[in-house]
Amino acid sequence: MQTLIVGIGALGGTIAARAVRAGLPVRLAARNTDSADALRRSGLRVTGTGGELRTDAIDVAGIEEYEKGGQFDLILLATKAQDALEVAPHALGLLAPGGVILPIQNGGVARVLADGLGEERILGGFSNLGATMVEPGVYEQKNAGHLVIGELAGGVSKRVERVAHALGRAIEVKVSSNMTGAIWSKLLINCSVTTIGAICSQTMRQYMETKAGKKVFRRTYEEALSVALATGTRPERLAVDPIPPGWASNVAVEERYESWVEAMIAFYGDVKPSMLQDFERGRKTEIDFINGYVVTLGHASGVPVDMNTKITGLVRQIERGDLQPTPYRMNDLAAQTAD
Repeated sequence: MQTLIVGIGALGGTIAARAVRAGLPVRLAARNTDSADALRRSGLRVTGTGGELRTDAIDVAGIEEYEKGGQFDLILLATKAQDALEVAPHALGLLAPGGVILPIQNGGVARVLADGLGEERILGGFSNLGATMVEPGVYEQKNAGHLVIGELAGGVSKRVERVAHALGRAIEVKVSSNMTGAIWSKLLINCSVTTIGAICSQTMRQYMETKAGKKVFRRTYEEALSVALATGTRPERLAVDPIPPGWASNVAVEERYESWVEAMIAFYGDVKPSMLQDFERGRKTEIDFINGYVVTLGHASGVPVDMNTKITGLVRQIERGDLQPTPYRMNDLAAQTAD
């Protein structure tokens, strides 16, 4: 399966290095020619979970250097969400007959691409693989994570199985028959654990020690879950059950809810939010595809999304430099929200 990996940051670089080492027929697309030249000189190096490896012989070029003409059976988009939307139309012209694009960003990227470019060319996917880029070409894998892929329409197809088999030689790949539900389950975590932690510059374990933190988390999560269910989505279990105890009956089951929160904290509680790292590096976040995506769908389906709206606005202010991430943000959010 002739494969192009677009985006050689933390996630794309880690996958690319392991794919090259596994002998997959893979080429790489960097942001531009200068970035490609630098990677060609440095090669790729990965340390951490999964073992250390280095590969010097990589086939990399700037994305604009790849000419249309049906070269690739699989194009893996490992860029930031907003970059994926810009790159995908060009990538479409690089696909061989029957080829597919696999975006692995958080949030609503795959659905947006499928609506714009056609579901027959877009698979759903996301990553539970944790990695950081030490410097261009040097990456540290943080966990023994995996990719989750599947058809956005549901079910398991032969093309999904082929992609899973091919990429599975380099990294672990799991196939979901309820891909939209799996994407939403990850989105629920991104909207609450990741974004809330980013705006208050804390981990989930830290902000859930406060009354305000518990209140904001619950409201944010429940709004996003309400939107998911209103769109006809059945969220898929990932690390924990995506639907808190008592949800279906609308009866407060506080003791069981607290146990559910504890399970959530046990899995996600000590992870530094990736969005906070975006703030620290002065990068644009993916808020429009996370809480902002929930807000858009909430308005379209008539579901109240007040907390997610406030959070989305705060993130945009922090991006502009008008505000800074601080634990005090949690008190402000809780105070603005009626019980």
